[in-house]
Amino acid sequence: MHKGLIFIVISMFLALTASCGGRTSNKNGQVVVQCEETIIRQPTVSIDSSSVGLLFYYPITDSIALRCFIRPEPEKDKDIVFCCAAAFTLDYKTEADHHRICSAHVSDGLYYPKPRIRRNTGAFVSSKGSWSFLYKSDADPTAFEDAFQNAAANKGAGFAQEMLIHAGKQVPTTRPLGNVNLFRALCERNGRLCIADATENQSFGTFIQMLVDAGVTEAIYTDMGSGWNYSWYRLYADEVATFIHSTHEEAATNWIVFYK
Repeated sequence: MHKGLIFIVISMFLALTASCGGRTSNKNGQVVVQCEETIIRQPTVSIDSSSVGLLFYYPITDSIALRCFIRPEPEKDKDIVFCCAAAFTLDYKTEADHHRICSAHVSDGLYYPKPRIRRNTGAFVSSKGSWSFLYKSDADPTAFEDAFQNAAANKGAGFAQEMLIHAGKQVPTTRPLGNVNLFRALCERNGRLCIADATENQSFGTFIQMLVDAGVTEAIYTDMGSGWNYSWYRLYADEVATFIHSTHEEAATNWIVFYK
């Protein structure tokens, strides 16, 4: 056989073997390539660090819940892929009392009404794979009530908090824009639901402006501060969780969780 032809045949054989991931065997004088199926693992959380000063976490799931009082733990909650605090907590008690959550909210298919504090100009509701961000600038105590009831009827989740961005525009906030902290928000960006973390302490106004600059169209604050910022994610469903902030506050009352 011509040397050039021999080279081509060998090259094709090696390429086939490599593409199959494969094993070879000799059967009746013939070389047989046995292909093995390649399994591609799909992440359950994707992370975008392309925006200066921000980390965006995208849980790849549409199953969302508001967990109350029983703190999610990676070793116990194997089906949770992302967890962080949601609504403010009223005090430092430890009783499992829904009145301690500073917001009307929906958890486990039940609606817990509560007069709206003026600071909570926004709400987030989710059910059946869809979500909505709501905004109401005045102090109407019944604001968001219909949305919460609908979420409860559909076994969904919901909570109220301070709105930062609505319909692509920054909205007035009670927290001073000069306040400095390590901030976090639940957001919608490019039509996708995500959690945005500041990578370092900064002013509240700077954080909000960075979200706007990064293309965030909806953003609602989530409780932060040492112990209240307890949070973790699971990059792949079968992997050990990675903590963002591992310290937890015993008085904490609620967390938004994303399930695989």
